[in-house]
Amino acid sequence: MIDSTSVDIRVRYPECDAQSVAHHSVFPVWMEIARVELLRANGASYRECEERGVYFVVVRMELKYRRPAKYDDVITVHVKKTDHSRIKIEHSYEIKRGEEMLAEATTTLACVDKTGRPKAMPEGFIE
Repeated sequence: MIDSTSVDIRVRYPECDAQSVAHHSVFPVWMEIARVELLRANGASYRECEERGVYFVVVRMELKYRRPAKYDDVITVHVKKTDHSRIKIEHSYEIKRGEEMLAEATTTLACVDKTGRPKAMPEGFIE
């Protein structure tokens, strides 16, 4: 199982305010892009999960902003699975521009069924 991956993202114009600074609301979007790529690196896709009736919802997010990302910057989002149970997965993130730390974050995702009720992940899904 691959526990971490990194994704490079170029900060796009519509993600920025009038001062060309990336809006705080796009950082969670970038984190999700990295999380989906971590899932893909492990041979699955979110589409396949949904087809199997497995959904993930963010139940906790902590995000510490350190430096602004700006229009046209190439940033790297590092994601790492840090813990899991049959129902929850925890990740940590580092968002960097080169070696400069822009933000650090953690999330907890819960596995749910189509109705939003907690559901155990399928056997072998995490291991």
